[in-house]
Amino acid sequence: MLSIAQDYKKIKLMEKWQQLMYCTKVTNELMIEQLLTSGVLRTPRIQSALRNVDRRQFVPSNHTDQAYDDIPLPIGYGQTISQPWTVVFMLELLQPRERDHCLDVGCGSGWAAALLSVLVGPRGHVTTVERIPQLVSLAQQHLQSYRNVSIARGDASRGWPPDAPYDIIHVAAATSVVAVEMKDQLAVGGRLIIPLGEYEQELALITKISDNRYTERRYSGFQFVPLISKDTIS
Repeated sequence: MLSIAQDYKKIKLMEKWQQLMYCTKVTNELMIEQLLTSGVLRTPRIQSALRNVDRRQFVPSNHTDQAYDDIPLPIGYGQTISQPWTVVFMLELLQPRERDHCLDVGCGSGWAAALLSVLVGPRGHVTTVERIPQLVSLAQQHLQSYRNVSIARGDASRGWPPDAPYDIIHVAAATSVVAVEMKDQLAVGGRLIIPLGEYEQELALITKISDNRYTERRYSGFQFVPLISKDTIS
């Protein structure tokens, strides 16, 4: 759990970040510098991935002037691209490695999938699943140069069995409970990160330590769009 002091520090750093945005032309590099200053960005490989995958390329044209703001941005159809601080926080917990096999649930515009693609390298693989056909098309445009990414349309609220097992499962939408089927699709040693809750959520980091044993840690103070499944729609 994040402490009150950590929450306060995060708020003050975000305020400082917003002040800089009004007086400075914000670039991808400045965004990275602010993430480093905040303390959330620690791993050099993740820092390098952020330099190689420009968030501006994944936001709608009418929001490119806000591409490096530390806020979620709408991408249409009730969905958003997550704020940079949150994306980096999740990646730092997951610690993707070379050759990892990843599942990205809720592809959206494809930014997280692109970052995972760079982090796992050419011998790794990312399967990213999106249920909204228009966003599938958008992600295909954005990710066409990422050779180790496969894009699927469908309901991945219980995981995606065709490409299991996974070393990493990254979920970018909130649910009330973690589907047992999704946990089962982790390889031993694999990590799953998923937002839990209805309004303000917690991020749950689940690690599979044996065939039927898991550890779990939770981090409070997050907000995501809901994870929609076939059951939710019906």
